[in-house]
Order: sequence, then structure tokens, then C-alpha cells
Amino acid sequence: MISLFKSCFEFSFKAASAALFGILLLIAFVLTASMGSQEFYGFFRYDYLLFYALIIQVCLLYLKLESWSEAKVIALFHIMAMVMEIFLTHPQIASWQYPQPAVFRILTVPLFAGFMYSAVGSFFARSLRLYQVSFEKLPSFPNMIVLAVLSYINFMSKFFVPDIRFLLFAWSVIIFWKTKIHFQLQQHQIQLPMLPVLAILAFIIWIAENISTFYKIWLYPSQVDAWHMVGWGKLGSWYLLLLLSLVLVLKILGTRHAEGNWTLKFH
Repeated sequence: MISLFKSCFEFSFKAASAALFGILLLIAFVLTASMGSQEFYGFFRYDYLLFYALIIQVCLLYLKLESWSEAKVIALFHIMAMVMEIFLTHPQIASWQYPQPAVFRILTVPLFAGFMYSAVGSFFARSLRLYQVSFEKLPSFPNMIVLAVLSYINFMSKFFVPDIRFLLFAWSVIIFWKTKIHFQLQQHQIQLPMLPVLAILAFIIWIAENISTFYKIWLYPSQVDAWHMVGWGKLGSWYLLLLLSLVLVLKILGTRHAEGNWTLKFH
């Protein structure tokens, strides 16, 4: 019983540590809500969130809570996310909007926005290291990368050509059906199927999205006049985004062996 309690505590502690970037951002979203669209010393709420996110990133690196290899993955994900954000918030698309002003922005997107996606990349990168995760029966990287690239493109192309998300869902289920995640807690060897883990993570991010929109970090068109819960359909979008992030992290931070096992490059 004591061993089980220790394992649960270790799991929770490592999960909170891995999600530290995202947790700190959510706390800031809540605490800065009262700033609204007001200017403070020449800057706005979104600008101060940018400064805050940069400080977090520097501290994680300085305190060695995040490695430079992990930071490179996160930076790549940040850039890809900003490109997608600029496209999807364009007035002719307007999938969502950032309702408050900012000094530091690119077109319609405040610069801090990329850090919200970086928090997802940070979670995956730190989780793999903290839990010393390995994968069994992982699909080949060409297969996963094509799926990830098509998922990324589909976020934007669906406004001009048919949406293929259901084909992407089916593809992901087929190739990851047998994939298992392995890690150790105390003396317990844990093995979990990958797909349910991704589904649970998508649900957690959906909750974070509801918190973010409630505090007007961004808003969907139907939320502008009055806030309401984000639709369940967004779970699918987060699932595909998680897949994209995970594939990038796995490719850069680890090695897939011929039999389909994956391990971290650095322990």
C-alpha cells in the first residue's frame, strides 16, 4: 500500500513538473484577467504575458529543468504554431481572434501565443526524460511524419478543400493501435497503450482551452458576445495537434530501432 502511494505521488509530481510551463501560463492567464485591454507603462496584457513566458523559458534552461535539445524542439514547434496562428486568425478565415491589443505581435497574433503551443512541446519533451519513457511497436518515422505533416496542413487547407480529419483519425488509430508506452514508478513497471493516453491529454488541453477562453486569452466567433464552453469537436483538433507535437519530439530526442522500439538519445 505504501509502495502504491509512493508511486502515485511520484507520478503526480513528475506530471506537474513536466507540465510546469503550461501550469504557470494558466495561472498568469487568470491573474492578469483584470488588466483587460488597458495599457500599463506602454504595454498591454499580452505583452506582459510574452515577457513572463520568456522569463519562464530562461529559468527552465538556467535551472537545468529543460535541456537545450528540448528547447530546440520547443522553438521549432513555436515557429510552426505561429505560422498556423497567423493563417487561422486572418480576417478572411477568423477561426478565432485575440480580442485585446498588443505591442509585440505579428499581424493578428500576439507573440506570446506561440508559447501556448510551446507548453505542449515542453510537456512531451520533459515527460519523456522525467519518466524515462520508451515505446514499443512504434510506427516507422516516415509513416508518422507524413501523418503529422498532413495533420498540420489540414488545419489550414480544410477551408479550401475537403476536411480529411476523419481519415487522419483512422490512420492514427491503425498505425498506433499496437504502440505501448513503458516507464517505471518505484518498483512498478508501467505499460500503457498510447492512443488512450493521447485522448486523455487532449481532454486535459480542452479543459485548459476553456479556462483560456473564459479569461479572454483568445475567443472563438461564437464567444465574442457571451462566453460558452468550447465545443467537444475541438478535442479532435487537440488530438491531432498532440500527435504532431509528439512526432517532432520523438524524432529529435530519441532513436527508433528496427524492431519498432524507441528510446531517448540521452539519459
